[in-house]
Amino acid sequence: MATTLTYLPFALPDIGDDEIDEVVDSMRSGWLTTGPKARRFEQDFTECFGGDVEALAVNSATSGLHLALEALGICSEDEVITTPYTFTATAEVVRYFNANPVFADIDPHTLNIDPSAIESAITPRTKAIIPVHFGGLACDMDSILDIAHRYNLRVVEDAAHALPTTSGSRLVGSLQSDATVFSFYVTKPLTTGEGGMVVTRNPEIAARCRVMRLHGIDRDAFERYVSNRPAWYYEVVGPGFKYNMTDIAASIGIHQLRKAYQLQRRRGEIAHEYTRSFAGLPLVLPPQPNPGELHAWHLYVIRLTDDARVDRNRFIEMMADMGISTSVHFIPLTMQPYWRDTYGLRERDYPNVMDCYRRTVSLPIYTRMTDEDVQRVVGAIRSILE
Repeated sequence: MATTLTYLPFALPDIGDDEIDEVVDSMRSGWLTTGPKARRFEQDFTECFGGDVEALAVNSATSGLHLALEALGICSEDEVITTPYTFTATAEVVRYFNANPVFADIDPHTLNIDPSAIESAITPRTKAIIPVHFGGLACDMDSILDIAHRYNLRVVEDAAHALPTTSGSRLVGSLQSDATVFSFYVTKPLTTGEGGMVVTRNPEIAARCRVMRLHGIDRDAFERYVSNRPAWYYEVVGPGFKYNMTDIAASIGIHQLRKAYQLQRRRGEIAHEYTRSFAGLPLVLPPQPNPGELHAWHLYVIRLTDDARVDRNRFIEMMADMGISTSVHFIPLTMQPYWRDTYGLRERDYPNVMDCYRRTVSLPIYTRMTDEDVQRVVGAIRSILE
């Protein structure tokens, strides 16, 4: 008698009773929008990075990137260098200003943006760099920050995958960049369902982001409520946006943040088992972090070599036939119709990006996976490739 194969999803959030109880508490309090829980989440986040930064909760990493670039004064026709091996949000925020993203190829080992390609892409119009910490492995931030210093450029880190991740033994978010933006989308290492955080040590950037995330109003509703000024009175000081985080989302984030290292350790255990089990297969495995550094392991990305019995697309189909969901990170922006056609991008100008894309598969790696789930993925891959 045939049995129905249990489906193993690509990702699942790890939500426990603490998060649920905190959400219920917020709902019973009557304060659902930006309020005491969002403030508490920001304070906790600041403390995680040593207390010498400011953290501003927003409704997505996309809005956080937009706010950070706006605070830096990015204008029409400016250029911002980033990687095409990312989600479209990284580049689209540049277009919000009628500015232009300039794409630099990646390092074929790390899949992060190549600092030498950044330097080659700099023009008199270049104003900023957005490095993306792919999969949770830190970019070569020493080299990137050195380039930024020499050319007087600003740096906004896209750390959507990178919590907690270290570079030079310091947490990404505490480096000398102008701002760092984290994502709390449902599949990310920490989740609030939807949400993000802007972290900066520059008080002027923090002040501008704080005002512009809520319609350009000088005080949010909670601040007006607890202030000595009349609660009904506010002033609009800029043409802002609607980017604030709700207390419902922050309630989840407060407890997710407390579990950050626990969650990272479990993803690290899964990554270690994958790496051990796939030795000898026709695969390029993800690079390990340098000694003493921390990898968030948001993604575990394998690349099929020329010796593999199947190509990437067939591999994904066969995994799905065995009830295992996989993904591809990313379909490069160089291939996406808007970016390709708007900027006349040619695949041959990004050889490392295109080679990686054609071979790449992202495997399930999330904390709710059991050891049996992990071995199921291992067994499936070995059965396909051996």
